[in-house]
Amino acid sequence: MTSAEHLAQLEAYDDAVPRTGARAEDFGPLTLFVQEGRGHWPYYARPTLGRPGTVGREDVVRVRARQRELGVPESFEWVGETTPSLRAAAVAAGLAVHEYPLMVLGPDAPAPVVTDGVTVRTIGPDDPVLAGALAAAHLAFTEPGTRIGTTGPAQLVAMVRALNDDGSVARLAARLETGTSVIVAALLDGTVLCSGRHQPVGTVSEIAGVGTLPTARRRGLALMVTAALVADARQRRGVETVFLSAGDDDVARSAPGRAYAASPPR
Repeated sequence: MTSAEHLAQLEAYDDAVPRTGARAEDFGPLTLFVQEGRGHWPYYARPTLGRPGTVGREDVVRVRARQRELGVPESFEWVGETTPSLRAAAVAAGLAVHEYPLMVLGPDAPAPVVTDGVTVRTIGPDDPVLAGALAAAHLAFTEPGTRIGTTGPAQLVAMVRALNDDGSVARLAARLETGTSVIVAALLDGTVLCSGRHQPVGTVSEIAGVGTLPTARRRGLALMVTAALVADARQRRGVETVFLSAGDDDVARSAPGRAYAASPPR
């Protein structure tokens, strides 16, 4: 498959995934996805599928106003090659734009490897560690980067409580029940240290949210979880194309495209 074919495939996927848990609001060349119900699942705006044309500053301004009205993050996500005009429009509208390599897995997938007494498993909707798997992913991104940090199991307990209270765990359990999300966790002595997910749509799935508790980094846990997610996607879900957005070019030596995200400057 060529890069252009991959990009078209990913464009359709990126439009389909949020529709499983959000309503779509039409803003001409942009579509805003708005979360239905409670829980930590903020969605974004993106180019409207199948509606080619230039996105302008005023299009972005209109969507941002609606996002503020709804009290949701003012965020946009898109593929650079597919909608090149959106970057300039986002910047003109006052947003900070971040660029990420898009990586598509080749035919040779890494084999799942587990070491150091760690258990890696796919988490079901009734699994008692489901809340911990979701909490670990949230906490992983409170300390960006790959250095060993200070956030660990002690903070996991409080985050589990918060995510249960706001409905996030119940929301994820429902998605696992329907197969719209799959989550894998790495555990040591019953405590989740790393987790990640993939979200299959037809024969395409994205690996997303792979994160390790900062105190447990530098042990290969993210690799274990990623390999298990790939195996689940290909062997159990019939997925043919697996992709992810890498954090930077050091992570991704070769990529078929560029993913962009825009948000207000901090």
